[in-house]
Amino acid sequence: MLLSQIKGPGDLKSCSIEELTPLAADIRQFLIEKLSVTGGHLAPNLGVVELTIALHYCYNSPRDKFIFDVGHQAYVHKILTGRMDRFDTLRMKDGLCGFVKRCESEHDVWEAGHSSTSLSAAMGMALARDLKGEDHKVIAIIGDGALTGGMAFEALNHIGHEKKDLMVILNDNEMSIAPNVGAMHNYLTKIRSDRNYLRAKDEVEQLLKRIPAVGGKLAKTAEKLKDSLKYMMVSGVLFEELGFKYLGPVDGHDLPGLIDSFKQANNVSGPVLVHVLTTKGKGYTPAEEDSFKWHGISTPYKIESGQLLKAVGNPTYTDVFGKTLIELAEQDERIVAVTPAMPGGSGLVKFGERFPGRMIDVGIAEQHAATMCAALAMEGLKPVFAVYSTFMQRAYDQIVHDICRHNANVMFAIDRAGFVGADGETHQGVFDIAFLRHIPNMVLMMPKDENELRHMMKTALEYNDGPIGFRYPRINVPGVPLDAELVPLPIGSWEILRDGDGPIIIAVGPMVQVAEAAADTLKREGVQAAVVNARFLKPLDEEMLMELARRNQHMIVLEEASQAGSLGSAVLEFYAQRDLSGLDISLMGVPDRFIEHGSINEQLEEVGLTAEDVVRNVHKHRAGQSLRLAKE
Repeated sequence: MLLSQIKGPGDLKSCSIEELTPLAADIRQFLIEKLSVTGGHLAPNLGVVELTIALHYCYNSPRDKFIFDVGHQAYVHKILTGRMDRFDTLRMKDGLCGFVKRCESEHDVWEAGHSSTSLSAAMGMALARDLKGEDHKVIAIIGDGALTGGMAFEALNHIGHEKKDLMVILNDNEMSIAPNVGAMHNYLTKIRSDRNYLRAKDEVEQLLKRIPAVGGKLAKTAEKLKDSLKYMMVSGVLFEELGFKYLGPVDGHDLPGLIDSFKQANNVSGPVLVHVLTTKGKGYTPAEEDSFKWHGISTPYKIESGQLLKAVGNPTYTDVFGKTLIELAEQDERIVAVTPAMPGGSGLVKFGERFPGRMIDVGIAEQHAATMCAALAMEGLKPVFAVYSTFMQRAYDQIVHDICRHNANVMFAIDRAGFVGADGETHQGVFDIAFLRHIPNMVLMMPKDENELRHMMKTALEYNDGPIGFRYPRINVPGVPLDAELVPLPIGSWEILRDGDGPIIIAVGPMVQVAEAAADTLKREGVQAAVVNARFLKPLDEEMLMELARRNQHMIVLEEASQAGSLGSAVLEFYAQRDLSGLDISLMGVPDRFIEHGSINEQLEEVGLTAEDVVRNVHKHRAGQSLRLAKE
C-alpha cells in the first residue's frame, strides 16, 4: 500500500503483513525528507516505525488507548492517524505539534512533554475503563530511558498490585536523549544480550505443563522449579516479581514478530510487559551512528551527508555556561556538576570529559538529583545542579524540603529560562521565578548578557550562605566583550543602565535588550526613558526600589516569565508591605495561560513582550495621563 493512501489507522487493516514492510520504508523516507526542512525529533521516530505500524495494525485506536511516554516519538502515530499532510508545519506556530496533542486528533489521548508519566496515565485509564464497565485495551509505550524515572516505578508497583488488564511496551533503544545510566540500564542490557532467553523460557513452560498435577506437593515443586529456572535465566525477573507477565525481548523492526507478540499479549490476563528492542535512528545512517546528536534537531540538514545547516552566530548561553564552569572548576575542586540525563543539552559534555569524576548524570531523576545535591553541599562540596527550568518543576519538594530548608550551598544553573520556541507549552521556562522566589533562603539571579552570566557564576561559587541560582535563556548571547577577571556581584544589587525623567523600565534577562530598544525609540520621540537591570530576582534591590518610588515616575516591570508571582509581583509586594500607595506601575509578563509552540520571537509577539509593545504601553499610559489631567 502506498503511504499516500493511508488516511487513518483503519486503512492498515486491509494490508497483508507482507505489505507493511515497504510501508515502513516509505514512512522512514517521509520523515527523513520532511524533518530535513523543519527539524524535530528524528532519531526517536525512525526507531519506532515498525512498532507503531504493528500497534495500529493489531489494535483499534481511538477505542483502544495508546499512551506515548513524552510523546516526541509519536510522529509515526500522527502519520497513520491522518496528519501526514501537516508535516510541513511541524513545530511551527499554529502548525503540527512535536508532541502528542489531544486537540489535534481523537487518537491522541494523553499529552506529555516530560518523561515517565505514561504508566500512571495508563493505570488511570484502565481503572476508569473498569469502573465504567468498558472492555477496550490500554497500552503504554515507554522508553528504557523514561523507565529510570521514579514515577515510572511508582506506577509499576501499583499496576502490579492491582493486576489490571493493561499492556506496557518497553521501547528499549539504550538511550533517552543521552546514553542511559544506572542499574536499570545495566539490567536491561543483561536481558538484551541473552538472545536464547525466549526459546529457553518456552521450553521450560512446556516441560512444566507435562508434569502431572497429582497432589499439592508436586504442584508446589513444579512452581518452585519454575521460579528457580526463572531466576537462573535472569531475563524479565524484575517485571515478573512486580506482577507483570514478561514477553520478550522482541526485535522491534520485525513486523511479523511484533504482531505475533501482541497477539500473545492479548491472551494474558492482568498486566503484561512486552520488551521491544529498537535501534534509535533506524534507516538513516547519520542518525544511527550518532543518535544523541539526532535525537532532536532544530535546524535543517542535508539528507545525503547529514550535515546540519546551522546559521553562523554567537554561542548560546548554555555554551558560555559550560565553558565558564570548566574555568571555575580548574580553580575550585569543590565543584561537582549534576545533571538529570541532559549532559549535552545542559552544556556539560566537555566538563565531563575534563573532570569525569566530578560529573554526575543521575538519569531522568530530578528529585534524586536535588536531594543528592543537598547532601553533597553538606559535605563541603559545591554541587552545580544544571537543569532546564521546565524539568526543575519535578524536584520542587526536594528543593523546598532538602535544599532550602537545610540552607544547603547548592548552585542552580537554570537553563531554558523563558520561552523555548518549537518545544512549546510543555517546555516553557516561565514558572521558575514564581515557584522559587517565595522559598526562604533562596537567592535568584538572571543576567542581561553573557559577561554578566560569568560574573553571576562566580558570585554563586563564592556565596556560602545557602542555595543560589542563576537562570539563562535558550538563545544566542548578544556578543559583548568578556571581562578577563570574574568578580562576585553584591547580593541583591540592581543597576541603572540609562537614566531619564520619563518612564522607568525595570527589566530582567533578555528583556533588558528589549527595554533598551524601546528606550531608543522613545528617545527619538523626545521621551527619556530610564532602564534598570533587575539582575537579582531575590533579594530585590530595596534601596533602589525606594529611590525609584521617590521619583514618582511611571514604572514598567518587564519580564519573560509568568506575570503571576514573578518579578512584577515581587515589586508590588515590596511597595505594599511599606504602605507606599499611589505608585504608577505597569506589569508586562507572560499571561495566565500556556503558550504553544512556534519561534521564540513569535511567542514574544503573541504575549506582547517586544520593544514595540513597550513603546505602545508608554504611549497608552501617557495618553491616559493627559486625559486625566484634562478632566481635572
